[in-house]
Amino acid sequence: MKQTILIVEDDKMIRELISIYLTRAGYEVKEAENGEAAKGAFLTYHPCLIILDLMLPVLSGEEFCKWVREQERNEVSIIMLSAKVRTEDKIKGLKLGADGYLTKPFDAEELVAHVEAVLRRTGQFCQKISYNGLCIKPRKGEVLLYDKQIHLTKYEFNLLYFLMENPDIVLSREQLIEQLYPHADRTILDRTIDAHIKKLREKIEDHPASPTRIQTVRGMGYKFVQ
Repeated sequence: MKQTILIVEDDKMIRELISIYLTRAGYEVKEAENGEAAKGAFLTYHPCLIILDLMLPVLSGEEFCKWVREQERNEVSIIMLSAKVRTEDKIKGLKLGADGYLTKPFDAEELVAHVEAVLRRTGQFCQKISYNGLCIKPRKGEVLLYDKQIHLTKYEFNLLYFLMENPDIVLSREQLIEQLYPHADRTILDRTIDAHIKKLREKIEDHPASPTRIQTVRGMGYKFVQ
């Protein structure tokens, strides 16, 4: 399960350079070119860490950082990038909620090392799977839809986790039953799985009558669509 990092940087060359190095280091990388676009990316991808340029158009890095820290259940780490080298600027950035501060120009390999060091401290909060605004945190037992917590039963949670761990793979009712009820009678539980799926759709689909996340594959089972 790759950790997701969001790069918020208006300079395309710098953004692409950082992305190349982080991708090589094994991270899932998302990008935004200004603070306003970064809000949507944050809510959609639920990154573990944000690399944030302070000098941004539309919405400044400082304003975006404040906005991130105001979000519910927010555990994301932030590394700020800035041409400002004065000690008071670094202190201000850290007080805003940054976990690290690097001055421009910077060495890309140093940035990757900085990312790894921060995630060693905070990585336990990054155990999550996120697709299109839906995020499940298995170690914390939480499900977020567009950054708002969704309350699931134990079986609904386990079913969603199993589906999201296997995106775009058709899972038969037999596989789902074995995952949720390993010692139960299958003939009773076909309808139970269908009932769980129906309830899940009511809670996580934008339009439960026309589901886009959990789809039925006739005669085969269900699949979670990325």
